[in-house]
Amino acid sequence: MKGGRRHRRIGQIRRNWGLYLLLLPAVVLLLLFAYIPMYGLVIAFKDYSPALGIWGSPWAGLKYFEKFFNSYQFTTTITNTLWISLYSIATFPIPIMLALMINQLRENRFKRFFQTVTYMPHFISTVVMVGLMLILFSPSTGLIGNIFSLFGAQAPNLMGSAGLFSSVYVWSDVWQHTGWDSIIYIAALSAVNPSLYEAATMDGASRWQKIRYIDIPMLMPTVVTLLILRVGSLLGVGFEKVYLMQNNLNISSSEVISTYVYKIGMLSSQYSYSSAINLANTVINFMLLILVNQISKKYSKNSLW
Repeated sequence: MKGGRRHRRIGQIRRNWGLYLLLLPAVVLLLLFAYIPMYGLVIAFKDYSPALGIWGSPWAGLKYFEKFFNSYQFTTTITNTLWISLYSIATFPIPIMLALMINQLRENRFKRFFQTVTYMPHFISTVVMVGLMLILFSPSTGLIGNIFSLFGAQAPNLMGSAGLFSSVYVWSDVWQHTGWDSIIYIAALSAVNPSLYEAATMDGASRWQKIRYIDIPMLMPTVVTLLILRVGSLLGVGFEKVYLMQNNLNISSSEVISTYVYKIGMLSSQYSYSSAINLANTVINFMLLILVNQISKKYSKNSLW
């Protein structure tokens, strides 16, 4: 029985050898850049010294994990990371609403123009984006500063305010990526059978009713999948943009796990400590991904696996 299954699998591979050949480069890249480097995680459990190497360095056990959990930066970095992540997740419906709105446009020329305009900010690099923000939000020479000066008022220092850091970060991300993020929802809506709309029109359904009873249910599998992935990276706030926006005035609310790991590892050369923090962060994200996936699978019948 087992031999018959093995022969069938070998036969399937032989028949589809071209597809497996196309898959090979991706598998090789994944092994080289994702799995093989994972052996370096062992330095989180060692007193790593570059002179001794990874395997020559003495074992430290869970010392660096305990050090992070007991440090004064633990509460600050976790709180800031969670707050920015949850704030970002709260804006999750915006690309969905944009996709529903674009789907309602009937003039193809205007529809293509509108889509292009909303996609364009996504192609601005993070460095350029933060540079534009620094120029526009400057309280003295920026656009905001000039507008306030017209009314004889002092402009707020948006980039230097700890209380406004998360809002500036999240809403600039919304402006930059909403159009691009809506593409997958537009693609899902394009797969809706036109006969459903025709039947709804014959039944006297309004445009809002078509959105509510046809478009939204068709989007739900995609929405749930992307939401699970978003929650699975809850503690994975991106490093580059936060680090570029960071300054001495907003450091109390802008220090997240990724920037702290960079400063500890690359600037302070505490490699074992930074690896332990990053590994703990990854494990927590992985556990959240499994938990949210199981909850979704139980209540909505949609899941990643």
